[in-house]
Amino acid sequence: MFDGLKDKLSGFREDVEESAEAEEAPPEADASSESDAADEPDAPAADPAEGADRAEAESDDDSGSDDEPSTFQRAKAFATGRIIIEEEDLEEPLWNLEMALLESDVEMSVAEQILDSVRESMLGESRKQVDTTGELVEAALHDALVDVIAVGQFDFEERIAEADKPVTIVFTGVNGVGKTTSIAKLSEWLADRGYSSVLANGDTYRAGANEQIQEHADRLGRDLISHDQGGDPAAVIYDGVEYAEANDVDVVLGDTAGRLHTSDDLMAQLEKIDRVVDPDMTIFVDEAVAGQDAVNRAKEFNDAAAIDGAILTKADADSSGGAAISVAYVTGKPILFLGTGQGYDDLALFDPEELVESLLDEE
Repeated sequence: MFDGLKDKLSGFREDVEESAEAEEAPPEADASSESDAADEPDAPAADPAEGADRAEAESDDDSGSDDEPSTFQRAKAFATGRIIIEEEDLEEPLWNLEMALLESDVEMSVAEQILDSVRESMLGESRKQVDTTGELVEAALHDALVDVIAVGQFDFEERIAEADKPVTIVFTGVNGVGKTTSIAKLSEWLADRGYSSVLANGDTYRAGANEQIQEHADRLGRDLISHDQGGDPAAVIYDGVEYAEANDVDVVLGDTAGRLHTSDDLMAQLEKIDRVVDPDMTIFVDEAVAGQDAVNRAKEFNDAAAIDGAILTKADADSSGGAAISVAYVTGKPILFLGTGQGYDDLALFDPEELVESLLDEE
């Protein structure tokens, strides 16, 4: 999963290592000057106070700017077993990293944030010879990636456990991205943790929608609340809530019609569901393989209907990883789950730290 992005991040680490290691040699002394100095007679002993003043002045002259280590600083760093990372060491690798992120469908503002964070973390940093430049790069990338991926993250199961029952969750997204299947998978995920659920089909526009979700409900042994095609979606989900209250069901999982933000009537229906049902969570569903399109749609849906989190399907088929990297940052709302296969058990709770570690794992 996300192997293409993993390779690109590894390439950045190698680029910085090559660039920094090329600068490891200490500033070379002038050989002819050393020879001349050896032939000259011994000079009279200098006044210690005078020597201290001169050393201080030389140190001040060689201190250089805050942004770029001076020759004096580099020599001192080498003498103490350290290597300083300079702007020139990062310039080309960062450019290559930016292109790699964009090619992996990472949203532009997200890529820029990652680059700024890596640059700020590494520039002027020194490493001991017992460390490696690669370790510095990995630490910088780790922190930068976690910062953008973990935006808004919360403990989904804890929220379910602490909320008043029934918990009502409404699912949104365009047609064909696995929204209904994700509902079935989440029902199974909840059952594995001891929570009962009922499905409610608010997708009353699409022919065959009732049959599709009914098939999932039958396979899982769940009850389904549905109305005839063309019915009021808000009324269906409301009935689902009433059923859950009457039968001590923990969670209501409400499907909605696949919609685009440009479809005013469908967005109005979603707003009506919010008014009538007041769901505890609204979850956006899209395909990880949709890349930049998924990122754009997540932002548009969030602007229109204030989502609480996202599920990305087909993550197992996505080598780019752009949507997984970008969705939380552009919406301010977390990725909650990844769909990783066709089975009902193929739904993985999203862990930003775990994802970043897998992306930076060299093995």
